[in-house]
Amino acid sequence: MSRDGRGRGGGLLVAGTTSDAGKSVVTAGICRWLVRRGVKVAPFKGQNMSLNSFVTREGAEIGRAQAMQAQAARVEPTALMNPVLLKPGGDRSSQVVLMGRPVGELSAKGFFGSAERLAPGDAASGSALRGGRREALLGPVLECLEELRATHDAVICEGAGSPAEINLRRTDIVNMGIARAARLPVVVVGDIDRGGVFASFFGTTALLSPQDQELIAGYLVNKFRGDVSLLEPGLEMLRGLTGRATLGVLPWRHGLGIDEEDGLRISLRGAVRESLVARPYGEEMLRIAVCAVPLMSNFTDVDALAAEPGVVVRFVDRPEELADADLVVVPGTRGTVKALAWLRERGLADALARRAAEGRPVLGICGGYQILGEHIEDEVESRAGAVAGLGLLPVRVRFAREKTLARPSGTALGEAVDGYEIHHGVAEVRGGDAFVSDADGRPLDGCRVGAVQGTHWHGALESDAFRRRFLTEVAQAAGRRFVPAPDTSFGALREEQLDLLGDLIEEHADTDALLRLIEDGAPAGLPFIPPGAP
Repeated sequence: MSRDGRGRGGGLLVAGTTSDAGKSVVTAGICRWLVRRGVKVAPFKGQNMSLNSFVTREGAEIGRAQAMQAQAARVEPTALMNPVLLKPGGDRSSQVVLMGRPVGELSAKGFFGSAERLAPGDAASGSALRGGRREALLGPVLECLEELRATHDAVICEGAGSPAEINLRRTDIVNMGIARAARLPVVVVGDIDRGGVFASFFGTTALLSPQDQELIAGYLVNKFRGDVSLLEPGLEMLRGLTGRATLGVLPWRHGLGIDEEDGLRISLRGAVRESLVARPYGEEMLRIAVCAVPLMSNFTDVDALAAEPGVVVRFVDRPEELADADLVVVPGTRGTVKALAWLRERGLADALARRAAEGRPVLGICGGYQILGEHIEDEVESRAGAVAGLGLLPVRVRFAREKTLARPSGTALGEAVDGYEIHHGVAEVRGGDAFVSDADGRPLDGCRVGAVQGTHWHGALESDAFRRRFLTEVAQAAGRRFVPAPDTSFGALREEQLDLLGDLIEEHADTDALLRLIEDGAPAGLPFIPPGAP
């Protein structure tokens, strides 16, 4: 793949008609397709809003979607790939993470207002929040993009929401703002399964300014079910109306919602995480209930459980839904005290206490682990002060202003385990056994008392041997004749998913046209579609 006169690689922005149109998985698919062609490619998203995050090897926090895309590209994820991460703490405020480090909380109004320009490099120190404005981050975000383009043959950028959010265009640093500044061609993805995809493509284009429309180079239809020939007349009419081709029709594939950024694409009432449940290796199924707490973070922790043959994972919000569960998981949350109150209000706290008294398995992860403890002192996240926990583990938690960001390794249940930590809460363990220990048996993290256990480590269940031992314990405690399959590899399954995404691009997209866009940019002379931006 050729480089431009400045020695930088090519680029492409994958935008969407809406949130959840498929931008994340299309970006990952393009990255996997390119790397299989021998192209050195990197993903990029200037600004992400997500409660699903990951810790890079240098200790930076980025969106899990970008970490997944880096895996698709077969490169190590870094903070350059997601310089701005917003972690919602409620309807109107978010923690702002710049270059992998939290720098403060801002209201939506404070973040999206008019800007004070910053000198290069200010973002890393946190001074990019001076005046609390997003537009000031455009320079630092572009610097990250340029650094990636200087070291890669191509950078595939993911947009956010829709580029036609005209109320936010003036301060945009993730859609057309970055496309204009970096002269990136844009492909717009639309979810046809929702309906209205032609209107969405046309309307998205027609609501952009002439300068922005110059970069809208084509469309990608996502999640199509049926005979493509029935769609082709509409695609031809769309081309006639906009002067832009549809560069592919990607068919519906079940279970491709890996590492979403914006939330659960499920109905919580008894719904199953988007996965197919294979027949059990043993005689019985294993049922896992995940409490759908407010501001749930890193719900992807349970994906490794759902990948096991015979394991059914459901997200629940009523106490009676715990009755037939063999394991209940209290997941991470960006609002530990709020989630604790929610569990009490709904009667789930009492149900968890009954489970513990009966010796039935409960697992808390990160914020869920803190909830299971005796006492929480929070002057940072909720500023609620002293709050009584559920008292199921002999643990006291104090929230520190400095966030713990780490990639630890250890041993649990006699097996090697890796994880990552993202939390303000500091746990003081006053009894029980450690959840994870070092090679010499010294406690590293977490607590186990009977069938109740908790850990701050995300991703621990992705360690295959540990997961099998853990599920064996759960099955024994539940009296189930469930046996974990001896050969399930979560890493291999993830690679299969990423290869499937690459196959979708290779087999169903106009890859020659995509390569031309990445190398040469948007073609000249694309027509303007009125009325344009107001």
